[in-house]
Amino acid sequence: AALLAGTLASALTLHLFSDPVEIKALRRDLLAWYDRCKRDLPWRTLAATEPDADRRAYAVWVSEIMLQQTQVATVIDYYNRWMQKWPTLQTLAQASLEEVNELWAGLGYYSRGKRLQEAARKVVSELAGRMPRTAEDLQKLLPGVGRYTAGAIASISYGQATGVVDGNVIRVLCRLRCIGADSNSPAVIDHLWDMANALVDRSRPGDFNQALMELGATVCVPKAPLCGDCPVKQHCRAWRRVEKELAFASQKLFRKPAPVLDVEDCGAGGCPLCPPATEPWDSSLGVTNFPRKAAKKQPRVARTATCVLERRGCQGALEYLLVQRPSSGLLAGLWEFPSVPLAQDLQEEKQREALADHLQAWLGQPVPAGGLQLIGEVVHIFSHIHQTYVVYSLPLDEDVTSDPASSPSRWVTEEEFHASAVSTAMKKV
Repeated sequence: AALLAGTLASALTLHLFSDPVEIKALRRDLLAWYDRCKRDLPWRTLAATEPDADRRAYAVWVSEIMLQQTQVATVIDYYNRWMQKWPTLQTLAQASLEEVNELWAGLGYYSRGKRLQEAARKVVSELAGRMPRTAEDLQKLLPGVGRYTAGAIASISYGQATGVVDGNVIRVLCRLRCIGADSNSPAVIDHLWDMANALVDRSRPGDFNQALMELGATVCVPKAPLCGDCPVKQHCRAWRRVEKELAFASQKLFRKPAPVLDVEDCGAGGCPLCPPATEPWDSSLGVTNFPRKAAKKQPRVARTATCVLERRGCQGALEYLLVQRPSSGLLAGLWEFPSVPLAQDLQEEKQREALADHLQAWLGQPVPAGGLQLIGEVVHIFSHIHQTYVVYSLPLDEDVTSDPASSPSRWVTEEEFHASAVSTAMKKV
């Protein structure tokens, strides 16, 4: 057993960075590339120029929360508007959730904005406006701040030598060290955190972490990575394996005696970091053999009937009824057109009846199902739901008010609709 453990430990070193000389070279190569090629992003400018540590940490925090599940190009405009409206923790703490939702509208995963504001209020009321100064305290004290966000804030804002692991870093590290086990598994994630903490540059931790993420976002991308442009390819075992396979193939072509191909596998049976035996290296995929992920769970299918109610307002402009969603659950607190979930395979006539009953509760008067005009269907994919909205319209001739006993509702013009806290799905509708 001891011999087996020793063999496995020896094999695992092939999935690690254990040579101090190589670690030093990788840090140097990656930071030199970052200094030359980094994108000019507003949160980086703030992090580099803001002298106040609390403001600096707040600026990084907002960017990291917005960047979760959302592309940089989409975030930039939202970030600039947010920081203009709420440049400090204190100003955000005084804002209403409605204001936060309005600015967040269209960015998705709306609970992020809500948690950010709750955490800002906690910093102001319980921590005297002072942000925690270490990754450990940031994660422990701030709701909605996990291990990654805490590490990013601490390294970028305070210079704490702590690593980060996000989707980009997972991809880069798995390729650098041929880690082919399921990259979502807790054992692999723990290993990657250990690796990130060992690699992070001690004098420039924030820049190093951003460089690693930047590499994954711009060069070491999921499909068709730009290996020729990679500043650290000499340290990449997946790239080395591809190069050796190419050399081997050319030697065969010219009938030269070829050395035995070192496939860069660790060779340990049952290695927890190698690709499973049932899914060996696929030469056609090259470095994109890594990382491996478990099969994604299929989103559940849902159908919803929604109605755009129209009336003429007192100024003559068309107005539309919006109602507010519950304060918890999907799209919590956002506004939408009156909507009702539908059972699968419900006939169109039954859909109309279900929607008419739902509208009657809002308007406080009967709604004839035959008056509902079917407009069409809109599909919107949430991370875990494949949602189809069956869209109807209903023009109302008289000045109708919604039932005040119902939960919050309001009539809005088209301009007011677009300024409201409505989801991208409702904008599609």
